[in-house]
Parts: sequence; structure tokens; C-alpha cells
Amino acid sequence: MNVFFEESGDFKVGTVLSQAGEAYQVEMPSGKRTKVKSRDVLLQFDKPSPAELLEQAKAVAQEVDLEFLWEVAGQEEFGFTELGAEYFGHAPLPFEAAGLVLALHNAPIYFYKKGRGRYKAAPEQSLRAALAGIEKKKQQAIVQQSYVDELKAGRLPAAMQPLVQQLLFKPDKNSIEYKALETAASELQTNAQRLMLSTGGMASAKELHMARFLFEHFPRGAGFPQVTVPSAPTDLPLAKVSAFSIDDVTTTEIDDALSVEHLDDGTVRVGIHIAAPGLAIRPDDALDKIARARMSTVYMPGDKITMLPDEVVEAFTLAEGRDCPALSLYATLNPENWSVLSTETRAERVHIKSNLRLNELDALVTEEVLESGTGEYPHKDELGLLWKWALQLEAGRMKKREAFGLKPEQANRVDFNFYVENDVVTIVRRKRGAPLDKIVAELMIFANSTWGKLLHDSGVPGIYRSQGPGAGGWNAKIQVRMVTHAAPHQGLGVDQYAWSTSPLRRYTDLVNQWQILACAEHGVTAPLVAPFKPRDATLFSIVSAFDAAYAAYNEFQQNMERYWCLRWLGQENARQVDAVVLKDEVLRLVEIPLVIRLPGMQQVPRGAQVRMDIVRWDEVDLSLEARLLEVAEPTPEAAAELELEEEEEAASATADTGEAAAEEAVEAEGSVTVTDPSTQTDVPAA
Repeated sequence: MNVFFEESGDFKVGTVLSQAGEAYQVEMPSGKRTKVKSRDVLLQFDKPSPAELLEQAKAVAQEVDLEFLWEVAGQEEFGFTELGAEYFGHAPLPFEAAGLVLALHNAPIYFYKKGRGRYKAAPEQSLRAALAGIEKKKQQAIVQQSYVDELKAGRLPAAMQPLVQQLLFKPDKNSIEYKALETAASELQTNAQRLMLSTGGMASAKELHMARFLFEHFPRGAGFPQVTVPSAPTDLPLAKVSAFSIDDVTTTEIDDALSVEHLDDGTVRVGIHIAAPGLAIRPDDALDKIARARMSTVYMPGDKITMLPDEVVEAFTLAEGRDCPALSLYATLNPENWSVLSTETRAERVHIKSNLRLNELDALVTEEVLESGTGEYPHKDELGLLWKWALQLEAGRMKKREAFGLKPEQANRVDFNFYVENDVVTIVRRKRGAPLDKIVAELMIFANSTWGKLLHDSGVPGIYRSQGPGAGGWNAKIQVRMVTHAAPHQGLGVDQYAWSTSPLRRYTDLVNQWQILACAEHGVTAPLVAPFKPRDATLFSIVSAFDAAYAAYNEFQQNMERYWCLRWLGQENARQVDAVVLKDEVLRLVEIPLVIRLPGMQQVPRGAQVRMDIVRWDEVDLSLEARLLEVAEPTPEAAAELELEEEEEAASATADTGEAAAEEAVEAEGSVTVTDPSTQTDVPAA
């Protein structure tokens, strides 16, 4: 005797070898034996053989007219043999009955299974909906395949053109467009990004990187809504001084300017004048909401996304030839030892006489020229005096650093400025600590520290950068964090440090400016009128949001700098390049700030200069492959520099890479600072 039975949702046949109660021992055509319960047996037959019956049943199932079968079945539950008699017009033969079971089982949209061998016809409405769904899927499969064919032919289907960014950065993986893109990429042995580039969905790798960043951080676009530019108070007094700024040639958000005044008693008064949008923008107004949403200007070589609309920046930037609203910090100095006798903070209008540019003055204003008093350049006397005070400020900070247990900072590191015009990049190497850099950096650190103390002494909270030991005590790596109370910044060597000198570019500085203005105007009553009160939840949320945004913007800037470094290689047709070994397999190119890893590289001393043969680079994944050609002995200068970096890294490693050095660097839009052997770049900071 043979049986046709159901096992684990599948239908099988076999020959019964024995029976024990309600169970059969069955041998299947493959020779495998299995135990089958009698309730799972649907048919018993003698002829034909099991294998023949299954083959014949499959043929019958293929020929069954499901639509007619559904009509014959009616709306009541039925057994397959009952329906077989109706359908075939006679009691079904074993192979016919088995074929009918296979047809019923394989048509779940027509028939619902109700038990072993029992079914019920689907309601007409449900059936028609299911059939429509199947037809839709068939049509979608046809459309999807047409998309695949177009993509493989190098064309982007019209339907996918508006969806490019969605498909690349946040796809609906159930959509036919995404499935087509993935299928075509797989068949072409590439990925979705490269396929979009090859089909014109993205014009270039630069556009791809930019689009990814904007999609995530500026989903509504980087433009601004229409805004009304507010005016500063009309009763601001006009300062008696004329000030000048020092910035890179690409800087448009000029936040800071300096002035020097010789007083009748022989003392000198230095003015640090900061653009004052905080006099016109108020917390929770339309412009504040825009700035708080962005948190900072986003920098990249050749471009930027400003925190504030251009017309607002234009209204408050410290532009040459204008009387600009400013928050001024005046420091009265004893020129004999450059000690600070007193400080004063006030809001006023300041005449900006000059916007000096680093690219025009760097070669003229050198340490030797400043020390000797020779040379001719704008604001020569003021710069000479400021240079002497900057040296004193730096020496004081270094002494404080040593008191914190840190080594003095080293100035023999390298800065790089990026300039991009018409998609051609120029990368200019310059040594950190150039006199003009140092003057601006030291005075900005002085202002940020002094105003941080003013906030603290007035009982007004602010946003501070603090650097000190993390968990684990003094032996642990010191961490940089943002807090709302005064705390030491050990890396800079100051007792407190509140970012306040870049209110056009950083939201934290704008917040601090509001708080400082309250202190300057209201004195001891400032805690009552300052926009943010102690332990203000809004202030904490600003700190958290700024940290997240600043980290994301920094990562994007580093990626774009790496992209332009790779473009420079192609632009210069660089096939063999020199690099310096930073540590282990990590190297930095000499001419550009491109850090790469050379897996499997032989042991080479830190500071050694090597010659590499560039194999290939990729502007999409920002990678570079190279071969080591030759190794030179490290120069004493390079070895000493890297040794000092290593010692400083061990003593004062920070959560923000190169924080102290970045804080010191004068801001140059489009600049990058190589500071740490294990990383590529630092964000610019003033």
C-alpha cells in the first residue's frame, strides 16, 4: 500500500512498510524512511507507484483552472475529495485527488486552509483585492527591471531623479527604486554612490559629500528665510579709538578688532573690540531661533554655511571704514612690565580703520622685524606694542600650565590654509605661532578668560570651556568639556575660559555676549536681568546641542579637507610624494595635511621622512593607497618636534583633539592645523 501524506507543510508519497496502531513506517522514493501518523495521510493507493503519482499530480495541479475551481467550490467549507467530484465530474482518481490538493494548497489567495485536506473558498472581495495586489507586483517588477536596465546602461531613470538623496542617505528599502538601484549596483559590482555618480545622479564626489551633510544637518536646505535685520541701539557712545582687525583674506565674519591708546599717565590702554550682534538679536526672537538651530558657522575649504544670514553678518561685521556696534574690553597696562592694571567692559560704537589681511602681512611682520622695530607696514607701532604684551600673556599662560602639571606648548607645529577657486585648490603651508597669529590668539584668550571671570564674579552663568582631569584622578587623561560655571582650562593655562569673541560664528559666544552685556550694564543686579539664570535648563540644552553640532561640523570639515587633499594630488599630478612618519603605520604628507595609514609598513622611527609611490586614491571613500619606496633618517628637528608632541599627548591628551593649540590659533577660514599624530586636523578657533 502507498500513501500520499502531509509533513511539515509539504506533501510527500511513500510505500507503507508496516503499521503500528495509528502510525505507519513509510519508505519514500528517495529510500529515506519516516514515521507517518494516520491523521496526516490524505490518500491511500496501490497504483501507480508513489513517484509516478507525485509526478502525475503535479501535472494535474498545473492544469487546474483556479478561477473555475473557486466558482465550483461555493462558500461552504469542503474536503478535497468532495470538490474533486464536482470539478472532475467523477470520483477523482488518486493522482487527480493528489493534484487537486496541490492546487488548493498552492493557491492561498483563492482557498483558505481549514484543516487536513479541508479548505474554504476566499470571499470574492478578498480574492479580487489579492489578485489586484499580485498584478500590481507584477507590474512593479516590470518597472523595476526597466530601472535596472537603464541604470546598467548608464542612465538615471526619470522617476529616480527627484529621489537621489533619499535613495542614497535614507532609503525606503521596500521601494522599487531602491531595489532597482541595489540590484543594478550589485550586477555592476559597484555601490549605490558610485552608480549615482556614473549615471549623473550626483555631479561629483564633492557634491556627494556635501549633499550627505546637508541631508542630515540641513534637511530644509542651507538657505535662510526672509528676516528683518535688527538695528543696534541708537544711543551707543562712539569710542575715542580707531581699531583694526587681523584676519585671513577669506574671512567675512569679522568678529574682533584691536586698538591701542597711550594715556597721559604713561600707561597704555589696549582695546579688544568684539562684534555685538547681541545688542540687536534677543533670546527667542526669529534670528535667535535661526542661530540656535545652526549653533555655528560650518567651514569647509572654499565655502562655508554661515550661522546667521548674510545681511545680518554684513550689519554687524567689523568692516573697514565703519562705526560698528561692539562689546569692548579695555585693559590698562603698565608698559614697564606689561602687567594689567585694570579692565573695563562696555558696549559702544567703534570706528574700524583697517581690515588687515594675513596673506598680505605675514611676510612683512616677522619676529625679527617686530623685535628690531624695522620695516614698514600698517599699524606698525600698535602691532609692535601688542607683540610685546602677547609675549607676556603667553609666558603667563605657560607658567600656569606648568603649575597644572603640563609641559609648555610647542609652537613648531604646522598650519595649512586651503584656498579653492573654480574648483582648483591651493594649499599653503605655514608655521604656527606667526607673530600676527600670536597677537590675535593671545588677546582673544585674554578676553575670553577675563570675561569668564567677570561672569563668575557677577554671579551670572555662562558657557565655559573647561579642561581638567577626567575620572581616575590626576593620572587620567585630561578632558575638555563645556560647563556653565567657571572652571580651569589647563591646556590653555587659564583659570576660566568662556568663548565670547566670535558671536557672529558661534552660538555659545552669542549667548555669552548677552550675559556679559548684562554684567556690564547692570553690575550687581546682573543676575536678575541676564537672559539665563543659574542652573537654567535652557542653558544646559544649548551646551548639549552645541557639542553635538560642533562635533558633526568638525567631522564634515575634516572630510572636506581630506577630499581637497586628494584633489590636490590629482591636480598636481603627484605620483611620488614625501611623508613624515607620525607613529607606527601612520604618516603625514609633507606638502599637504593628508594623514594616511600604510598597513604592513616596516618599523620606521618617528619623524623619519619617507618617499612613497601613490597607487590610487578614491574621492568617494576618501582613501589613498601607496607603496613605500625609501626611508630617510629622521632629521633632528622633525624628531624633536614629534618627541615633544608625544610627550604633550601623554601629559595632556584631550577629548577635543589638539584643543589647546586650536584655541590659540587665530581663525583663518579654510585653515587646518595638524596637531596630533593620530588625527588629521583641528577646527579653526579664535
